[in-house]
Amino acid sequence: MNAHNKPNTPILDSYWMPFTANRQFKAAPRLLTSAEGMHYTSIDGRRILDGTAGLWCVNAGHGRRQIAAAVERQLSTMDYAPSFQMGHPIAFDFAERLAEIAPGGPDARLDRIFFTGSGSESVDTALKIALAYQRSIGQGTRTRLIGRERGYHGVGFGGISVGGIVNNRRVFPQLQGSDHLRHTHDLAKNAFVRGQPEHGAELADDLERLVALHGAETIAACIVEPVAGSTGVLIPPKGYLERLRTICDRHGILLIFDEVITGFGRLGATFATDYFGVTPDIVTTAKGLTNGAIPMGAVFASRKVHDALMHGPEGQIELFHGYTYSGHPAACAAGIATLDIYRDEGLMTRAAELQEDWHEAMHSLKGLPSVVDIRTIGLIAGIELSPRDGAPGARAYDVFVDCFEKGLMIRVTGDIIAFSPPLIVERQQIAEIVSILGDALKRVK
Repeated sequence: MNAHNKPNTPILDSYWMPFTANRQFKAAPRLLTSAEGMHYTSIDGRRILDGTAGLWCVNAGHGRRQIAAAVERQLSTMDYAPSFQMGHPIAFDFAERLAEIAPGGPDARLDRIFFTGSGSESVDTALKIALAYQRSIGQGTRTRLIGRERGYHGVGFGGISVGGIVNNRRVFPQLQGSDHLRHTHDLAKNAFVRGQPEHGAELADDLERLVALHGAETIAACIVEPVAGSTGVLIPPKGYLERLRTICDRHGILLIFDEVITGFGRLGATFATDYFGVTPDIVTTAKGLTNGAIPMGAVFASRKVHDALMHGPEGQIELFHGYTYSGHPAACAAGIATLDIYRDEGLMTRAAELQEDWHEAMHSLKGLPSVVDIRTIGLIAGIELSPRDGAPGARAYDVFVDCFEKGLMIRVTGDIIAFSPPLIVERQQIAEIVSILGDALKRVK
């Protein structure tokens, strides 16, 4: 391969890359070698402005010495300890810190924390907790899990079952009985909206349709992303989440918010739960939990859900579930240091401070070639392009490559460009993002 002939380029054959067209990539690789603040450095020494917080996760920016030092101290003290019938203080300390900022505030009582290793593990954990809860309260017939079209909930078998992105599902079998609400994207009525669209709250009534079809007594939980990220930034219509909460309450269905992307300041509030003022029963998180420094996830369960399992003999394991790396000491150290940075630098609310400038900048791209929609909320943007005839996704991919060559990292899914820069982004960097993208859109036709 030509990549092998370039100086300093590693041999690329052995690594089977995730969610990547491996042959295409290895013919013309894009390699990053270091990162600091808002920028990556490419293998050929170019600075690349990070428009995506890595993969929606580096909310406090790159190269945070405070996190690295905390991890180093922990690894030097104790690199690993098991969490099965054992414990170590830092996992309990981190859980307490998370409980203090739990989604929905103290009244929501979403302050029972189960640690995982990723967003995918958080989702599968939440689904299993929901099933265990229903059984524990005598509702063992409730085994059905409801997701949503165009939803992304990771790549475990539970996550792809409730997820609704076809390419993640078509090769693999899914959990029996899972079903899906319709998605909320309505380009005809809601194009070029800043914040929540006006139209579509009634789409939540799709859950009533599924109740009528399957029977409420078969449905354990409904899981949605408050803002769907990986499918191209789909923002909930006004009243949609509230309506979904009401329907779940009416039928005894647990509501799960997947906040792997929206958690930890992305919308200008600590969680989307706080931003929208709608409280679920379980919240999944990962990504910004440790600023992407060490893989980790956390599931926030309500006391109602948690306490329902805390019955029977005291020596009985209440939930037969967990991971080797649940509450990993070094990951907890990274998480605590990350929370300190978020608190000390006001990053949980910085997106709210920048939101209007962000809206204005992103929507200035309206009218450029192929742009059919722009949607923004918090420090997230989705820019939808018209597909090329017979080549869906090709136009956005060409824009992605063009931007990378000009010093900007964007994310594309199909023909949708997604932005979610680190929360430390400055206004001049927002202008730079828009300038580079705008030029790329003009070049790529």
